[in-house]
Amino acid sequence: MNNSENTKKEITLDDLALMVAKGFNEINEKMDKRFREVAVKIEETNEKMDRGFREAKTEREDIGADINKKVDKIEHNTLTYRVEKLEKKFA
Repeated sequence: MNNSENTKKEITLDDLALMVAKGFNEINEKMDKRFREVAVKIEETNEKMDRGFREAKTEREDIGADINKKVDKIEHNTLTYRVEKLEKKFA
């Protein structure tokens, strides 16, 4: 054997198994980190959507209240007009 062959280390099955395990661990750590990042983004999106739905509901309720006020005013004016007509007719 020459000197360059003596300096090379033999890789055993155990060494190979450790390298593969280390690689899987590194990939798992990266995937876990990415999953956590995605989970945070999903939670932020859910919160934004919930806030938007609450605001839309409030706006819808406000519009409904405004419509009811306008309808009440129209009904009031209509009844006032009818009463005035009746008062003129029977006065």
